[in-house]
Amino acid sequence: MSQLNHVQKVRLLYKTCLKLHRGLPLHLKAIGDTYVKDEFRRHKKADTAQTQIFMEAWAKYAIDLTKQMGIKGPHTSKKLGEDIKEPELDKFNDEQLAQLYELYQEATKPIDLEKDPHLADK
Repeated sequence: MSQLNHVQKVRLLYKTCLKLHRGLPLHLKAIGDTYVKDEFRRHKKADTAQTQIFMEAWAKYAIDLTKQMGIKGPHTSKKLGEDIKEPELDKFNDEQLAQLYELYQEATKPIDLEKDPHLADK
């Protein structure tokens, strides 16, 4: 089997993350898909050092989510997500903290079924 080039590796990781989100509850899938697409788009022109860190972080995310979801999806797994420890938060820059806060707000806001009818329980 031939080695994947950089673009193929990025595309594979991107698609893997989106496929993993299929097993999430709909509201988390919607948030996760939007976030993945935005982050991969934002890092298209990143330098080599940033790209290395980016790829490692998203690969870790994919591995962690796979473990958390269990074999048959999140209904058979443990709690989804992971708490961020204070020493890790101290390493975040202002932009990252703002982004984390926006993600928190999005994840905790009530579902508006008029705006997002696909998120209704079936």
